[in-house]
This record gives sequence, C-alpha cells and structure tokens, in this order.
Amino acid sequence: MSPEEIQKNLRRYINISLEEAEQFLSLFETVRYKNRKVVVESGDYCRYFFLVEEGCLMTYYTDGNGFEHVLQFATHMWWSGDLPSLMNNVPSAYSIKAIGDTSLLQISKPNLDRLYRELPKFERYYRIIFQNALVAHQRRIIQNIAYTAEERYLQFREAYPQVELLVPQKYIASYLGITPEFLSKIRRRLSNRK
Repeated sequence: MSPEEIQKNLRRYINISLEEAEQFLSLFETVRYKNRKVVVESGDYCRYFFLVEEGCLMTYYTDGNGFEHVLQFATHMWWSGDLPSLMNNVPSAYSIKAIGDTSLLQISKPNLDRLYRELPKFERYYRIIFQNALVAHQRRIIQNIAYTAEERYLQFREAYPQVELLVPQKYIASYLGITPEFLSKIRRRLSNRK
C-alpha cells in the first residue's frame, strides 16, 4: 500500500502529511495469507493489530459444539484483531482467518505504542475508529434483539455491500444469527418481490 493511499484514507479522520504516512507505514509489516488460513487461533496470543490491504478477515468464536459464531468481517482498509489479547497480553478468545487470499499490514503492540509516542495524532485516529467500532457494535446488539432476520439481512447488505461479494453465505448467516438455509429463503423472498 502506498503512503499516498494511507494518507488519503487516514485524512478522513486526522490531518497527516505524506511524511507522517510514510512513518506510519514504516512501523508495519506486510503479510499474506491464503484462503481459510487462520491468522489468530483461539487460545493463542494476538500479537498484532491488522489493517486489511486486500481480501477479507473474519473474526469468530467457536463454541463447545464446534460451531463458528461470526463476530466481524474486515475488508479493504478495515482493522481487525483481538484487542483484549493484544493490549492485555492474554490468550485470544477469538479466531481470525482469511476469507480468500488476503494481504495485511500488521503492527505489533510495541510499534503501536511507538506510533502513539512519536506521532500523538494517531491516538486521536485510533480513538475515532474505536468509537466508531463501539457504535457499530451497539447498533448490532439492538438489531439482534429487536429486528427480524430479514431486517438484519437488509441492514447488513446496506452497510457492507462489498462483504457479501467476498464471503460465503454460511458465514453471513452466522453473522446474522440464522442458518444458511433460512438466509436462502430470505434471499428468494426478496428476489420474488422485485
């Protein structure tokens, strides 16, 4: 990813120079994962915070019966990682895997701390993206307890149209808290209304 692309994206939240974008990028390393490769395994320690360059990451919790409960998707220029594990050095409660071949920029906790020290405006940047993530999380809780499955699916499509193109239906269904078969019924019903 070029410094210009980083600068353009980050300028939605903070004013940074090209030199600061270059300094930001210098603290990351690029890693690539093949489709379905696990990036963070539940029980392991999450050592990095990830910025998706290309592809998609899926964060999920595996219950005692082996069922994967999808919590989050992250696509181009979205962040992902198990923050409690990364920040508190505790085992991860979640797993994160690549959906499709995926390229990531990853930053370690020491480099993240260094970024905050050397370029304090990035604390503001991360505060804003974490606030936005909290708002989205709270919105999702309300949707899960107060909306029908069809309403949740329509909200998902509106909010994340690119995700539906990248992610298999079974994972979208899990994210919505329904079965893949029920999601197929919803899609057919919506298609028939047109």
